[in-house]
Amino acid sequence: MTANNKTVLDNGVRVISRYMPHTRSVSLGVWVDAGARDECAHENGLSHFIEHMIFKGTRRRSGFQIAKEFDAVGGQTNAFTTMEATCYHACVLDSHAPVMIDIMSDIFLNSMFDEKDVENERPVILQEIGMSLESPDDHIHQLHGENFWGADPLGRSILGTPENVSGFNADIIKEYFINCYQPDRIIISVAGNVSHDSLIDLLAPAFSTIAPLQTQSNARPVPQTYFRVHACHKELEQTHICLSSAGLSATDPRRFAFSLLNTILGGNMSSRLFQEIRERRGLAYAVYAFSVSYSDTGMMGAYAGVDPKNTCQTVALMVEQLQRLCHEAVSEAELHDAKQFIKGNLLLSVESSENQMARLAKNEINWGRHVPMQTVIDKIDAVSTADIQQLADHLFKPGSLSLTLLGPGDPDLDRYQKLLAS
Repeated sequence: MTANNKTVLDNGVRVISRYMPHTRSVSLGVWVDAGARDECAHENGLSHFIEHMIFKGTRRRSGFQIAKEFDAVGGQTNAFTTMEATCYHACVLDSHAPVMIDIMSDIFLNSMFDEKDVENERPVILQEIGMSLESPDDHIHQLHGENFWGADPLGRSILGTPENVSGFNADIIKEYFINCYQPDRIIISVAGNVSHDSLIDLLAPAFSTIAPLQTQSNARPVPQTYFRVHACHKELEQTHICLSSAGLSATDPRRFAFSLLNTILGGNMSSRLFQEIRERRGLAYAVYAFSVSYSDTGMMGAYAGVDPKNTCQTVALMVEQLQRLCHEAVSEAELHDAKQFIKGNLLLSVESSENQMARLAKNEINWGRHVPMQTVIDKIDAVSTADIQQLADHLFKPGSLSLTLLGPGDPDLDRYQKLLAS
């Protein structure tokens, strides 16, 4: 038995697995290569709404029965929606794998999307939207996405708008589900103490029944990015700051340097932003760098929440750290520490069947194959200080930064624009 296996069912559904005989767990994810980015403006929020609805009941089980059967085997189940994918996942003891597969197959293939359940779940999602708007450190990232990506779907909220969510009904949800949840977009990823042959025996009879529609284009237009300054007034105790540049796609050959650059800039407690803004100057409790990579584009940026009177100083310090990365090569010691940090997190993650399941699926989506962990480690080790500086110089050019502020007062946007263009 090999560690990694892949089977493509006749209708195009892919089943991939990693055998982990040293564990007692089995983690399964049913992934759909479709997310919020694939929605039209009037559909925004449908992928997330479906994520909620899929646990509400099937022809065989009520929503309560689904929850009760998982609880009865000590299982954990959940779902999430991203810009480019939706995942329904569960984890149980290996002895309960057949039960988990039966339930997950049922909810994915036979959910009723009953109108009464839609009406019951609608206020829950509206509350979720409200919570995100009332959480400034969440809201700033949504505002920054709109500022950076403009009208592109990447600039919208995954949760959708209150207007859209209020208008969705069972028929709309069912039609979108049928059109997007096509077999060529479905990946079933499993990791744990279970053989691939037994998985195929359990999964194939159910998932082979999905009939593909006529071929549809899954192409996503490459979005335009905007480098501008935007401020949103809100009476808060802090001003929340997001500063970013364009980033790299998930398959860009420079992605290993991209990850290391993010770590050095603000990915941990020894990073430059954390040390300069929090430790040396005491300007912020929360300060960090962030990066997102999609199939064809990405973003790298920095966040901080500060006293409003310190906003300009903090933005200037962020810009200064970006300039330093362009003009000064990082030391070998700093790069070594960043590599150890990333490799340590990666290698610790492989002990979890849930992490392995997710990694299998992401590799399949991005590459169509398994990528050995040692290959990733070797690529990280191969990054040089010159690679970091060249990438920083490519990303952080004058005029290539976007800034979003959320907080009280009326900031001088021209002042910030000049600061970013320096």
